[in-house]
Amino acid sequence: MSAIENLPRLNGVIRAFEQGKPAFTTFTPTEAGAATALRSAPYDGVVFEMEHLPYDVRGLVDGLQYLLDRRQIATSGSLAPAVTPLARIPANGGEMNQWQAKQVLDQGVYGVLWPHINTVAEARNAVVACRYARPPGSPYFEPGGIRGDGPVRAAAYWGMTPEEYCSRADVWPLNPQGEIFVGILCETERGIKNLRSILKEVPGIAAVLIGKADLAQDLGQPRQYKHPSVAAAIDQALAICQEFKVPCGLPGVESDDVEPLLEKGFRWLMMMTPRHSHAALEKARRATGR
Repeated sequence: MSAIENLPRLNGVIRAFEQGKPAFTTFTPTEAGAATALRSAPYDGVVFEMEHLPYDVRGLVDGLQYLLDRRQIATSGSLAPAVTPLARIPANGGEMNQWQAKQVLDQGVYGVLWPHINTVAEARNAVVACRYARPPGSPYFEPGGIRGDGPVRAAAYWGMTPEEYCSRADVWPLNPQGEIFVGILCETERGIKNLRSILKEVPGIAAVLIGKADLAQDLGQPRQYKHPSVAAAIDQALAICQEFKVPCGLPGVESDDVEPLLEKGFRWLMMMTPRHSHAALEKARRATGR
């Protein structure tokens, strides 16, 4: 077994789930100032928002660099970043996109969030787009990967050779040693209807985020997250995730939401985009003894 295979877990969001803890994340723009402000905050990960903000790979590269805390890495003795960078891409699941995932992964993010995943085929596309190809019969072969080979930038960002990077840049939990997080957003009644089939038939989905804003729109109740039909749909999606032991999350979490959501069984809380404080994060960490 190589030294790279012996490395401790690099992806902080995956690490939290493996330790049986909820993961705490937030969205951030793809720019240096926001990333600098977040690099010392105790989030497990941050998601560079490229769906509702510009798809800006140059800005992502800058944000990734300023998110790193090199002193922390040096003193920790580990290649693991203090805050794990992920990216939400613009393309909806029905577009069956692959190139946007390839581009953000090639810059060094440790995972991709896929908006509007509604079917088994769309979920499978999300997973295979984040995996390198391998021969049939290889361990963890299905679903076979289609990500193009271009790991040089990502490997440098992770602190590895390209060969070492490729050995770790597989999707978790399909590959238990993988460091790539594939999160899907369930944002419609149709997506919830198909969620059980998605989780049953598509290995490699790390977590499901319920897109409550689009879900409320889809149910004819814009921004009414506590409307009975919206609340019932959220509960239904959570129950399906719990059935398959897949972490389920909600975005836009504020301080007053933290304890009720944890009690209901949500394991992935995306805090309201911080302005001047991290009050929801601080409350969540206290509530979970972290």
